[in-house]
Amino acid sequence: MVKTWSTPAADDEKRPIPCALCGHHLFKPALLCGGFFYVRCTSCGLVQINPQPLESEIKRRYGENYLAYELENEDTFFNLQLLGLADTNFDRLAFTAVKKPRILDIGCATGKLLEHLREKGWETTGVEISAPQAEYCRQNRNLDVRSIPLAENHFPPGSFDVVHASHLVEHVNDPAGLAREVSRILAPEGRFFVTTPNIAGFQARLFKGRWRSAICDHLYLFSIKTLSRLLVENGFAIEKAVTWGGLAAGIAPLPLKRLFDRAAKRFGFGDVVMIRAKRKG
Repeated sequence: MVKTWSTPAADDEKRPIPCALCGHHLFKPALLCGGFFYVRCTSCGLVQINPQPLESEIKRRYGENYLAYELENEDTFFNLQLLGLADTNFDRLAFTAVKKPRILDIGCATGKLLEHLREKGWETTGVEISAPQAEYCRQNRNLDVRSIPLAENHFPPGSFDVVHASHLVEHVNDPAGLAREVSRILAPEGRFFVTTPNIAGFQARLFKGRWRSAICDHLYLFSIKTLSRLLVENGFAIEKAVTWGGLAAGIAPLPLKRLFDRAAKRFGFGDVVMIRAKRKG
């Protein structure tokens, strides 16, 4: 089973933390992944690495090698983002009628999605803590991309109509703080589009610690239930949730993969989940 890009499991400085979703301190083993492990909160069920690497350790992981990986897979990732946005009715929402709607892409990688939306008339901004990727966005695509964490940008309240975060929330030490900051900088009626691996999906259940998204860079593994709770408790109402990816390419004959992929989308057991949430108030 081929996993997503990750840094090798290392002896980083770590500290025990309360559950990022409910604040409880009791956990049970969840996944043993070879060199590291996940635990599950006994109260809310959030799967997480705990003890957890410090934020300073996390920032050092995303250098030139990560840029090369993102560039190699850029078209694939971009097409998946477009499909996910289509599944959550991105183009049908009211903000698309605004003359120049504003979008922030957190973890924007090489900036291909932002470039695409700029061509469609959007006012685009990106946040990308990988300095090589942020520089690539600025130099090669002339995008406004900042290479410091979201909160350190101090965007004014109501700065954006849409915030998009694809495969980002599982990487950050404080996902609840991320959600609160997104709520603060969204305009009234603004939307937050969040994509992340689905720990409740078929592949996660089948492969367990060998699941391709069970990597040491993913500090949290969310389900629709836990991600929805995170958003609701930090300023959002859930409007739509979709999953996709029944079987990974190469592990089953193509006809069987297509059957599983259709079923995963219909019944919600896909490998990846995307939620469209609306800012409350």
